[in-house]
Amino acid sequence: MSMPDSPVWFITGCSTGFGRELARLIIDQGGSVVVSARARERVADLVEGAEDRALALALDVTDPNQITAAVAAAEAKFGRLDVLVNNAGYGYQASVEEGEESAIRAQFDANVFGLFAMTRAVLPGMRQRRAGHIISISSVAGFIGFPGSGYYAASKHAVEGWSDSLKAEVEPLGIRVTCVEPGPFRTDWAGRSLQQTPSRIDDYAETAKARMAGTSEGSGKQPGDPRRAAQTMIDLVAHPEPPRHLVLGAWGVGKVTEHLEQTLEEVRAWGEVGAGTDYPDS
Repeated sequence: MSMPDSPVWFITGCSTGFGRELARLIIDQGGSVVVSARARERVADLVEGAEDRALALALDVTDPNQITAAVAAAEAKFGRLDVLVNNAGYGYQASVEEGEESAIRAQFDANVFGLFAMTRAVLPGMRQRRAGHIISISSVAGFIGFPGSGYYAASKHAVEGWSDSLKAEVEPLGIRVTCVEPGPFRTDWAGRSLQQTPSRIDDYAETAKARMAGTSEGSGKQPGDPRRAAQTMIDLVAHPEPPRHLVLGAWGVGKVTEHLEQTLEEVRAWGEVGAGTDYPDS
C-alpha cells in the first residue's frame, strides 16, 4: 500500500523548534496531525480552529503508559497513523570524563529509549497497512562526535545504527525510514533546552570547555531556518523514494561529507591489515 496523498502525522516534542514548526506547517497546509509535548498546554494553541484534523496530546516519551495512551487516542481519532516524527529529545554537553551519570541516563531515556518505544507503538498499525514512514530527528552528531558532546553524539549514533536495522526489517513491508540530521539551526537546542555539566579540568579548556562555550554563545545566531527544514520534511514524505539520510544545513552537509570521505580513506588505507585477520583458509 502506498502512502496516502493526505497522510496522518504524529509528531513528538512540539513545544518548540522543529516539532512546532512542522506541526504548524502541516496544519496551515490542511493536513492531519497529532501534536504532542510533555505539557499539553504548550501545544494546545497549535490546534485551535483545526480540531477536526489536529489533536493535541500530553506525552512524555520516557513514560510507556503515556505512549500507549497517546497512540490509542490518535488512532481512535484518525483511524491510522501514516508518519511518525521522533522529534522529542535534547542536548547534553560535558567532557566525557566529567559527564554525570544521572544526566547521561536521562538523555538516553529521552533521545534513545523513548524514541525506540514510540516507534514500537506505531509499527503494528503501519505493518498491518503495509505503509508508513518513520522519521527520526538525529543530528550531524549522529555521524561526528565533537568535543563536549560525547554523550549527545552517542545517543544520536545509537539512533542511526538502530535505524539501519529498522530499515532492513520494515522496508520490505512498505514502511520507509529516514533520519534527518540537522547542523546548527535556530531552535531552542542550544538555548533553553540545552543541559551542560561545566568543565573544570584545565586539560579540556581548549576542547570540551571551548566548544561548550561556543555552543551557548551561538544560540539564536545559527544559519539554519527551522521553517525551511519543516517544509523539507513535508516534501520528503511526499517523495516516491525518500532517502535514509537527510543532512540539513550547508555547514552540516559539508562536515558530514568531509567526515565520511576521511573515514572511507582510512578504512581503505588500513584495509589490507584488517582483511589479514581472517583465518588463512577463509
